[in-house]
Amino acid sequence: MALDDKPGVWKSGTGRGRKTPKGRQLDDAALDEVRRLLGERPRRHDWLIEFLHLIQDAHGHLSAAHLRALAHELRLSQAEVWEVASFYAHFDLVKEGEAPPPDLTIRVCDSLSCELAGAQQLKAALEAGHDPAQVRVLRAPCMGRCDTAPVAEVGHRHVDHATPERIAEVIAGGDLHPVIPDYEGFDAYRAAGGYKVLEELRAGGDFETVQQTLLDAGVRGLGGAGFPAGRKWGFVRAEPGPRYLAVNGDEGEPGTFKDRFYLEREPHVFLEGMLIAAWAVEAETAFIYMRDEYPAVLEILRREIAALEDAGIVAPGYIELRRGAGAYICGEESAMIESIEGKRGLPRHRPPFVAQRGVFDRPTLVNNVETLHWVARVLREGGEILSGVEHNGRTGLRSYSVSGRVARPGIYLLPAGSTIGDIVEAAGGMAEGHRLKAYQPGGPSSGLLPASLDDVPLDFDTLQEHGSFIGSAAVVVLSDHDSARDAALNMLRFFEDESCGQCTPCRAGCEKAVKLMEAESWNGPLLEELCQAMADASICGLGQAAPNPIRLVMKHFPEEV
Repeated sequence: MALDDKPGVWKSGTGRGRKTPKGRQLDDAALDEVRRLLGERPRRHDWLIEFLHLIQDAHGHLSAAHLRALAHELRLSQAEVWEVASFYAHFDLVKEGEAPPPDLTIRVCDSLSCELAGAQQLKAALEAGHDPAQVRVLRAPCMGRCDTAPVAEVGHRHVDHATPERIAEVIAGGDLHPVIPDYEGFDAYRAAGGYKVLEELRAGGDFETVQQTLLDAGVRGLGGAGFPAGRKWGFVRAEPGPRYLAVNGDEGEPGTFKDRFYLEREPHVFLEGMLIAAWAVEAETAFIYMRDEYPAVLEILRREIAALEDAGIVAPGYIELRRGAGAYICGEESAMIESIEGKRGLPRHRPPFVAQRGVFDRPTLVNNVETLHWVARVLREGGEILSGVEHNGRTGLRSYSVSGRVARPGIYLLPAGSTIGDIVEAAGGMAEGHRLKAYQPGGPSSGLLPASLDDVPLDFDTLQEHGSFIGSAAVVVLSDHDSARDAALNMLRFFEDESCGQCTPCRAGCEKAVKLMEAESWNGPLLEELCQAMADASICGLGQAAPNPIRLVMKHFPEEV
């Protein structure tokens, strides 16, 4: 006798019972479309964000029917799929009865460098010049192209030094795909001796020797923390396997574009450094987490990873390229790992650290793109390329992303002891008619320092006494034409938008700070009390460092507030 025919309390009621499950019902047409998009890919939960991208790219939005179908296909709850999709800025969720967004979206960067270059005026002109039913104009955080500000993105195509006329030309041309720059491909890199070091290490290299070489050269984490790379490798290697490697390519700090610079020119220098790091910690899989704002870089990496597989340097699938979805917080290593696992990018409480429990709760080495670039170069060219450079009592080189009021914004590889004067000089001096007033030494998190502090080396461990830090060496230069107060407000609006919302001190603190900073005059004691609470109680570095712009403007530019 079937189970349902047996007597039992579940059959004692007089009602007829539900014929369908509660909630949204599965749409067969949507399910077929989702299955076609996913193809033969394994239905892994950690690929949820990749699958959301497939649907978004194909349809221009994420309908409730498609999300229901994806949840069914991955055997996940609809709530989990919805909460992940709604966390990321680049996904457009459309409920039943709602109109989908227009086919064309123009994103205008409004971070500090672009705002200095007229981003607000550009956005207003675009809004006035386009029918909102046909073209959607959105503000967007830093796109990592600060050297060509102001910047807009039309579809997936960036427009540098953007004007309404240039954007109109791109739309009229109809090609909204990213422009792939010329770069050194696999064949050229291999012909110049590329991957020779990796092959020698795989054939019989000694980890301790490699580790000491990196320590002697001074290779440090260049995503902002500055921790010695060789020492971190040792921590991960000491943990029981299996182990993973996760590359943090989510350089979302406004003013930073050094990783993009190297990846668009020499991607295999980074890739070889990554594979050397994976060899060092015996990683079972190497994940590359790359921000969605870099569509050209994503395409370059897809091509060159395929070339590595074809050449037999890596097994198919060993390198997993993961595409971010517009969340600055995923630059924090534990939030990035959550995103790699197909979840919302919420920073984890520590301990345990990711070297102990990272991807899938296994020991994970997290390195920045530029760090791995220098790993390959040091092991190929010798540690003296870094340790042999000294300036102002500092050793090594820094890739400074320079933008703002300078004559020639760009990436400048300079001695680590360089001052703001050295950096401005390398960038061709100040822009015509401008005089140095202030500078951001390492992204919004580092705050603003005045021109009077022009003799401080911009390096690790030199700026703490001034209430700042070098971070990712994102230098934005302000002039006497600019307001330090307005610059700080721009930074806090960015933090308010990008707070993940997990902890109250950051979520509510950034919002409250913006409101207080919008007042005609600042309430200094109240702002300082708020800053202290945020710095002391926030879970991760976003909330802990967000007060820096407020404090430094009150300290160095009190006449403005």
